[in-house]
Amino acid sequence: MYKIDSAVTQWINNLAGGNAALDLFMIAISLVGVPILVLAVVIQWWLPEHNLTKRHTLVAAGFSFLLGLALNQIVLLFVHRIRPYESGLTHLLIGPSSDYSFPSDHATAAFAIAAAFLLHGKRGVGIAFLAAALFMIVSRVYVGTHYASDVLGGAVTGILAAIAVRVVYRAGTKLDRIITNLL
Repeated sequence: MYKIDSAVTQWINNLAGGNAALDLFMIAISLVGVPILVLAVVIQWWLPEHNLTKRHTLVAAGFSFLLGLALNQIVLLFVHRIRPYESGLTHLLIGPSSDYSFPSDHATAAFAIAAAFLLHGKRGVGIAFLAAALFMIVSRVYVGTHYASDVLGGAVTGILAAIAVRVVYRAGTKLDRIITNLL
C-alpha cells in the first residue's frame, strides 16, 4: 500500500514546478482555501434569505468542522507519520509544517463542511463545497506537504464528523432554536 501511496503522491507532486501559474494557484488554494471556505459558511448567516433550516445547516457545518479537527488531534496522538518532504519523496512549495502528516487538517475541514451541507439536503451548495474540497486535497499533495493517503484520511475524518453531527445535532431542538435565532 505504501508503494501505491508514494507513487500517487510523487505523480501529483511532480506536476509542481512545470507551470508557474498552476503553482501559484495550488499554493493559494493550499494556504487560504480553508479560511475562504469558513468565510463562505459564515457569510451565509447574514444573507437576506434568513431561515432557520439554512442556519441549522450552517451551525452543523461549523460543528462538523470543529469535531473533525478534534478527531484529528486524537489520531495524531497515535499516528506519527512524517511529512513526505522530510523523507525526500516530494519537493515543498510552501513552508514546512511542524506537526505530523496524517491525517490532513485541511482535508478534514473542507470535507466536514461539504459533507455537512450534503447531509442536510443542501445539494447545490454542498456540491460547490465538495468541488472546493477536492481542489484542496489535490493542492496539499501538489505543494508537497502531504501524502495522498493523508488527505484521504482527512476526508474520511471530516465526513465521519459531519455524520456524527447530523445524528446528534437535530433541527428544532431547544438548543438549535437558541443557536439559529442568534443575531
